[in-house]
Amino acid sequence: MPTVRFLVSGRVQGVFFRASAQAEAQRLGVSGSATNLADGRVEVIASGTDAGLAELEKWLQVGPRAARVTSVVRENIEDRTYSSFRID
Repeated sequence: MPTVRFLVSGRVQGVFFRASAQAEAQRLGVSGSATNLADGRVEVIASGTDAGLAELEKWLQVGPRAARVTSVVRENIEDRTYSSFRID
């Protein structure tokens, strides 16, 4: 399955961003992980169909209600296989 790395910037830590991303990814059938980075961004690694990844990217650009996303950078990476979507 195609795998993508998203780096999400803005007010994305301390606002349930990772848990909300997990719920959205599960709804879309996307697996992977969401991790808080030391610089305040959230890294999302996602593996799924092209359509599922596109929908997740749209959601990441907004995030949960308390978030204020300023940018989402997408990078295609080597395909990986995940059994679920986890929060790191």
